[in-house]
Amino acid sequence: MANDLTSRTPHDHPLSDPEIQALDAHWRALAYLSAGQLYLRANPLLREPLRPEHVKPRVLGHWGTCPGLALLYTHLNRLITTRGTPTMAVWGPGHGAAAVLAGAWMEGTYGELWPDVSRDATGMERLFAQFSQPGGVPSHTSPEVPGSVQEGGELGYALSHAFGAAFDNPDLLVCAVIGDGEAETGPLAASWQATTFLDPVHDGAVLPVLHLNGYKIANPTVLARLPERQLVDLLRGYGWEPLFVTADLDTPRSAVHHALAGALDTAAEQIETVRRRVRASPDAPREQSHWPLLVLRTPKGWSGPREVDGLQIEGTSRAHQVPLSGVREDEKRLRELEDWLRSYRPEQLFDHRGQPRPQALEFVPGGDRRLGSVPQANGGRLLRRLPLPPLEPHAVPVERPGASAHEPTRVLGAYLEQLMRATEEERDFRLFGPDETDSNRLSAVWGATDRGWQAEQLTTDEHLGRHGRVLEVLSEHLCEGWLEGYVLTGRHGLFASYEAFTNLVSSMVSQHVKWVHSARRVPWRRPVAALNHLLTSHAWRQDHNGFSHQDPGFIDHVLSKSPDVVRVYLPPDTNTLLCVTDHALRTRDTMNVIVAGKNSCFDWLGLEDARDHCARGLGIWEWAGTEGAGEPDVVLACAGDVPTQETLATADLLREWLPDLAVRVVNVVDVARLMSPSEHPHGLSDADFDTVFTRDRPVIFAYHGYPWLVHRLTYSRAVHDQLVVRGYRESGTTTTPFDMVVRNGMDRYHLVRDVVDRTEGLGARAATVRQRAVDMRERHRRHVLRHGTDLPEVADWHWSHR
Repeated sequence: MANDLTSRTPHDHPLSDPEIQALDAHWRALAYLSAGQLYLRANPLLREPLRPEHVKPRVLGHWGTCPGLALLYTHLNRLITTRGTPTMAVWGPGHGAAAVLAGAWMEGTYGELWPDVSRDATGMERLFAQFSQPGGVPSHTSPEVPGSVQEGGELGYALSHAFGAAFDNPDLLVCAVIGDGEAETGPLAASWQATTFLDPVHDGAVLPVLHLNGYKIANPTVLARLPERQLVDLLRGYGWEPLFVTADLDTPRSAVHHALAGALDTAAEQIETVRRRVRASPDAPREQSHWPLLVLRTPKGWSGPREVDGLQIEGTSRAHQVPLSGVREDEKRLRELEDWLRSYRPEQLFDHRGQPRPQALEFVPGGDRRLGSVPQANGGRLLRRLPLPPLEPHAVPVERPGASAHEPTRVLGAYLEQLMRATEEERDFRLFGPDETDSNRLSAVWGATDRGWQAEQLTTDEHLGRHGRVLEVLSEHLCEGWLEGYVLTGRHGLFASYEAFTNLVSSMVSQHVKWVHSARRVPWRRPVAALNHLLTSHAWRQDHNGFSHQDPGFIDHVLSKSPDVVRVYLPPDTNTLLCVTDHALRTRDTMNVIVAGKNSCFDWLGLEDARDHCARGLGIWEWAGTEGAGEPDVVLACAGDVPTQETLATADLLREWLPDLAVRVVNVVDVARLMSPSEHPHGLSDADFDTVFTRDRPVIFAYHGYPWLVHRLTYSRAVHDQLVVRGYRESGTTTTPFDMVVRNGMDRYHLVRDVVDRTEGLGARAATVRQRAVDMRERHRRHVLRHGTDLPEVADWHWSHR
C-alpha cells in the first residue's frame, strides 16, 4: 500500500486464496457488466468477434466511478454474508448506475423485479441494450434500480440520506458511498456533523465510504489532493475515525481485496463495540462516539483502457465518461473495445447459458439480505399507518367567525405532541428543522420528546436528550436530507422551517419529487409516506426581521413540479391548519407544502366547517359576502391567513361604504384547485370553477405569494381577463404588520380601490369611496412613520358580522 498510514489501518484477518479468487470473480463480473451496459446492444457474452452492429449507435454513460462502486458492492456482499448484518447502500456518485445495476443483476434481484432482464444471456442482452437508451433506464441511480433510494443525477445528499435511513432503524447498517466530487458540495460538507445526532441505542449505524478516484469531469478533486494527514485531521474533527485502503494502477488486485475486506471487518467491529457499550448503559454519561469511516482510493476508470492514441485514460479525468469513442465507425477502436471487454475473461464468469458461475456468487447473500432487495430501500414495504390523534381535543371553539384568535402553530404543536406520544414505541415519526421549533411555536412537543443530541450537555440546556426525536440543526440541507432518507425507508416525518429559507432546499425537493414521480411508474415500488413541509414565520409576519426573511417563492418552485406529486395548502386559520396537517400525514407518494402563520390570527371556521372546507379545497364563505340569492357584482378571493384577513376587512368596508354592492367571498386552501384537471389531479373543471368565480365578474384575489403564480394557474379560465391579483411583490423591510401589506398593495384599502376600478358601473358612483380608500393609505403612511405602529382602526379591527 501507499504509505504507513494506509498499511497499518486495515484489520489483519487474511483471506484465503479461494476467497480472494471468488471476490475477484464477482468484481470482474460487475466491471464487465458495467462496461457492457455502456457499449453493447447485442453479443453480450462475446461468443463471436465484436462487430459494429453489436455496439449502440449512441454510447452514453459514465465509466470512471463504476469499477470502484463494483468493488464496494462485491465487498459489502461479503460483509453481509459473513456477519449477517442487515445492510443497505446509498450510492452517492452520480452516474454510477451501471455498477449498481450489475450488482442487482448478479444477485438475482433485478431479474425477479424485471422478469424480462433474467439472469441469463437473454437477460444480459436486455440489461445492456436498455441502459441509457430511449425507453430504458437512466445512467444514474433512479427508482428503476433495485436497492437505490435517491436520484443520482444531483450530488451532495448521500450522507444525509444515509443518516435519515439509520434513524430509528437500530439493526441497520447504512453504507453511504460518497464520490470525491460529491464531497465538495455544501450539503455533503454539513452532513459530516450528523454524528452528533445519531443515537447508538435506537438508531442504526452509518458507514461512509469516501471514494477518492481523484477527478471530477475534467479537474482534480479537493479531498483527493489533500495531504493524507490533513484529511485525517479533517475527518477526525468531524467525529470520524478514518480507515484507508489505497490502490494505484500497479497494485495487485489480491492486495486490494485483502485490504478492503480487512477494513470493512474493522469498521464493523468498531461499530459493534460502540453499540454494545452504549446499549448496555443507554442513559449513563458518555463521550460522543467516534464512528469508523472508510477512505477508498482507486484509480478513475480502473481496469479500463489505459491509453488511447498516446493519451493516458485510466487514472485520469478522461475516464470519467466513455473512454473509447467512435467505436462503430473505427475498426481500431472496435478491436480496442473487444480487447478491453475480453480482459475480464467473461467465459470464466458466465456459463454457456449466460448465468453467473458459482465462484462469482460465493459471497452473494440471499433473500432480503441482498443489497438490491433490502426492505428499507423499498420503504413502502415497511410503512405502517400513523396513529393520528383525533382533532376534536385540539380544535379551537368558534362561536362565530372572527370572534376569537389563536396562534395556529402553537395549537398544532399540541397535536404533534400527542402524535409523538402515540409513536413512542414504534418510533416511526420525527420532526426535523433548523433551530426554530420554539420560534415556530411548536414547543408543546417537548412534553413528549427532546431534541436528539449526542454531544456534551450542560445544565443550562433545555430539552436536550440522547433519545429525542426532534432533530434541529442549522442546515436546511441536512434537515431535508434526513427527512427524505427517513420517509424513503418507510417512516413518517415533518420538516418545519421559516418560509423564506426553505428555498435553500429547492433543488433537493426537485430531486425527491422526480424520484417519487418515477417511482409511481415502477410496479414493484411501494408507496412511501409524504414529504411534508410546514412553512411558517412567513413573509407577511417577518416585519421584525425584515426584507431578508420575506420570500414566499418556494410555492412557485413546488407547483412547477410534477402535478401527480406536489400539493400546496394555505390554511387561513387554526382549525384548517389542523385538518390540512391531518390530511397531509395520511397521504402517500406526495410532497405537501403547508404555509401557516405562527402569530395570533382570527378563527374563521369551526372544526366541522374546516373539515368540509379543506375537503373541497376552496369554497364560498356565504357568511362573509352580501350577494344574497343573486349573482355577485364582484368576487373577493383569498388564499393564506393574512390575505384572508385583508379580504374580510375589505368585505367589511364594502358593507359600510357600498351597502348595495353584491359581494362574494371565496377562500382557497388547496392552491392546485385553481388549475385545470388536465394540469393537476386536484384541479377544478371549468364548470365548477365558473360556478365559484363566475365567468365575467371582476375577481379581486389577495394571495399569499407572488401574484403571477395565480395568473399562471388560471390562464385558461374564462374569468382570467377579469382577474386582479394582489400579493407579495418584493417590497419588504423592517416595519409594522399592516405596513407590509400596504407596501405590497394587498391591504384592504387597495383592495377596495380595485373593486371600484373593476366593477362595472361603480367608477363615477363610487368616486368618493375610492378617494376615501386612497386617503386611508396616506393616513396610514403618516401614522406609521410618526408612531411606529399601525392605525388603531386596523390594529383593533375584527369581524363583527354573523
